[in-house]
Amino acid sequence: LAILLWGATPERPQLCATPFVHAATAAAFDCEVEIHFAGPSVRLLVAGVAEELRPWAGSDTSIYSMMRQAANLDVRFLACAMAIDALVAPGESLIPEYTGTAAASAFVARTLDPEWATLTY
Repeated sequence: LAILLWGATPERPQLCATPFVHAATAAAFDCEVEIHFAGPSVRLLVAGVAEELRPWAGSDTSIYSMMRQAANLDVRFLACAMAIDALVAPGESLIPEYTGTAAASAFVARTLDPEWATLTY
């Protein structure tokens, strides 16, 4: 399963929980899972950003906790290199769960591969 995060951004935390819950669920079913962070969603990979976000008012669970749960099930976190360069400031640290960069073509290749399913958030 390849998941593209585009609209799920720190400015819209209510949209951020579901992709990580779906990723963790698929991984629990022994599915190989990648999350591709594109555009402003790469800010979720900056240390401290997702930790401060809650999907709804009154929630004790942070978006980062959901991200860690998925990562602990071997979900890979891949980021667009252009977005990282444009939206992550020099000196900002990325979370340890960050796996590396992947070009847009990597996600497009997943959409074209009949062995992979894709979701976009």
